[in-house]
Amino acid sequence: MATNMALKRAAKASRRKAIVAQKRKAERLATSLTEQVRRATSLPLRHCVMSEGLFNLGLGTLVLARGASDYSLYCSFFLLDVFSLGIKEAFFRPAPLEALETIGADIPLLDVEPPYGRKLLRDLAAWSQSLGFAQAPDFPIIEALFGDVNADACDVSFRFGTDGGPLYMPGPFDSIAEIREGAAILRNRAA
Repeated sequence: MATNMALKRAAKASRRKAIVAQKRKAERLATSLTEQVRRATSLPLRHCVMSEGLFNLGLGTLVLARGASDYSLYCSFFLLDVFSLGIKEAFFRPAPLEALETIGADIPLLDVEPPYGRKLLRDLAAWSQSLGFAQAPDFPIIEALFGDVNADACDVSFRFGTDGGPLYMPGPFDSIAEIREGAAILRNRAA
C-alpha cells in the first residue's frame, strides 16, 4: 500500500511539473518581442517621425508610436544608414511622448505619414541587402508594428547612397573588425 501511495504522489508531482512548465512557456510567449508587437499593433497610430536631414547626413532615426494616449506609447525605433548599411538597429519599447522629444533634442524630427515610413524601411532594407549588408536582427518583427499600413500608398522614390553609389561610414562604436567587414563588403561588390 505504501508503494501505491508513493506512485500516486509521484504521478501527481509529475502532472504539476508539466502544468507549471506549460504556464511558464505561455508566460514567456506572452512577453516575447513578437507577442508584444502584435498586441501593440491593435492600438491607434499616434506618431511617425524621422530625423530631419536624414538623406543629407546619411544617418538618422525613424520612430513609429502606437498607443491609447501620449502617456502610454509603444514605440519602434529604427536607426538608419541611408548611405550603405540600411537598418542598423531596431528597438521596441514602451515610452512616453517625452522620449520622442528627447530624441529630437539634437536633431529635429519631422512628422511623416506611416506609409512613407514603412516604404522607406522596406526600400532601404532591400537596397542595403543588395549590397551585402544584413539588417538589424529584430527588424522584421519590429517593423510589424506598422500593422496594416500599406507601403504602396506612398509614391515617393527614394535614392540611397551618395553621388550615385554607396558610402560606408563607420560609426563611433564600430570595432575595427566591423569596419574592415563593411569596407570588404563594398570592395567585393565593386570588384
